[in-house]
Amino acid sequence: MTPTTPPPHPPDPVTDRFLGHRELLFSVVYNMLGTVADTEDTLQEVWLAWSARHRRPDAEPVENARAYLVRIAVNQALARRAELGRRQESYVGTWLPEPLAAAPDHAGEGVERAEALSMALLVVLETLSPLERAVFVLHEVFGFTHPEIARILDRSPTAVRQLATRARRHVHARRPRHRPEADLHARVTERFAAAALGGDLRTLLELLAPDVTLWTDGGGKGPAVSLHPVHGRDRVAAVFMAVARALPAAGVDLRHRRVAGDPGALVFVDGGPLAVVVVDLTPEGDRITGVYSVTNPDKLTGITHPAASRRASRPGCGP
Repeated sequence: MTPTTPPPHPPDPVTDRFLGHRELLFSVVYNMLGTVADTEDTLQEVWLAWSARHRRPDAEPVENARAYLVRIAVNQALARRAELGRRQESYVGTWLPEPLAAAPDHAGEGVERAEALSMALLVVLETLSPLERAVFVLHEVFGFTHPEIARILDRSPTAVRQLATRARRHVHARRPRHRPEADLHARVTERFAAAALGGDLRTLLELLAPDVTLWTDGGGKGPAVSLHPVHGRDRVAAVFMAVARALPAAGVDLRHRRVAGDPGALVFVDGGPLAVVVVDLTPEGDRITGVYSVTNPDKLTGITHPAASRRASRPGCGP
């Protein structure tokens, strides 16, 4: 007997309109908060507000769903930013943004998701006020006009322009205006990761700029070479030589994926994530000026090994 095909679910325009903007909302909120978990929690609050509005019989229809949803998401993210700031104050060691890595063997996570900023720029944005960061993200990354941002934040256009000017001046003072080509960035990242894991001192010294800085985020739970940034080529190279010696002789696997706006190196040990490493380059792309290494296991829960992903996709290997 042929099983009966269940009837398709009836279309739900409320859900469909929300899902049509979800990638944009995710990118806006992630660039404001720097953590995937807080971003997902914020989007859940946005969905609840969106669906609740449409359950009210007296609610007026939303003509511009994109503007409406972005406004809710930004203001929810600003509210969550205060709580996140308190968590960072008690954080053990250096706090780095949670790596937003592309799925294994997946070219992308949607057009809007590609607008995630680089690790280095996200670190700079941590030094802005929450409102300055919101204005910078909305204007510089997503192209919202100052009057549009004023309506989102319930501020005057003049106040928004002042926030935008301060944020842009602050960011440009700390970040180069020109970035190296993506292919060059990826090649340098791969050379660096291979040298760091292989204990290749000569290549490390060739790649690292004299004033390079290493930031390691273990959160008191994962391996971190220092609770403070490590400065200088010789000291950073010595750190990675020690790391190479401490790694097990077998079971280490190096993979390369896009991490937010950067090429990234993912280090697995026995199939589990050990570290996500991103490097920052000079504008010419000839030297590494910054190394960001995240080893806090709480920030690596979304990082999966390709083999684990394939096993999970087989029948009987998980929900």
